[in-house]
Amino acid sequence: MIKVAVLGKSGRMGSEAVKAVESAPDMELVAALGSSDPLESVLEAGATHLVDLTVPSATEANVRFAVEHGLHAVVGTTGWDESKRAELERLLAEHPETGVLIAPSFAVGSVLASAFAAAASRYFESVELVELHHPNKVDAPSGTAVRTAELIARSREEAGVPASPDATESQLDGARGAVVDGVHVHAVRLRGLVAHQEVLLGGEGEQLTIRHDSFDRASFMPGVLLGLREVASRPGLAYGLDAYLDLGIGA
Repeated sequence: MIKVAVLGKSGRMGSEAVKAVESAPDMELVAALGSSDPLESVLEAGATHLVDLTVPSATEANVRFAVEHGLHAVVGTTGWDESKRAELERLLAEHPETGVLIAPSFAVGSVLASAFAAAASRYFESVELVELHHPNKVDAPSGTAVRTAELIARSREEAGVPASPDATESQLDGARGAVVDGVHVHAVRLRGLVAHQEVLLGGEGEQLTIRHDSFDRASFMPGVLLGLREVASRPGLAYGLDAYLDLGIGA
């Protein structure tokens, strides 16, 4: 049995993760912590794996605690930029038997859509992203959109595709969205949404749209469980659930 502690039990994702772990036949939920609960309690409970679904201000300390105590960690909290991941890799080098997965998205369909978009983007002159989420989301653009843009930029660079054409000379601030590795990303925050993303690819006389929709946070749980089942056998840092899937786009 995989002995799991969930951090962020009161959040939307955390509460779903608690239910998913409790329902998994090969897992035992030994601890579920809120923001005021001491991290040491996961050690007292005998956890071997930790799921971090907290907030950006807490996730670094949580994951460091896990690594320093030999706990494998599956992380869905945003805020892990390149410099923070590099620092985590240095820590993991001191604990070579410990595995950490940081996943911008746990929805398998979303990971597949990002892979398809990266592969397709080298065949189209133009590409932009639109991500749409609920208004309680604290970051923009989403981690999934940033990851998708990074994969697209890498694919286009490898294929020698130039930047998307854009003759804009004047604009209101933010009208063209954020720019991630040369890819424009537009964020929508709207009541009634959960997590949605469109990649718009344009060529002469045609357009391809690759869209993924998560209508319920339960859609993320198969990816969380996959991460828990794989992370111990993959020491070091994996960034993106695609690292655990045979898609050819792992970091």
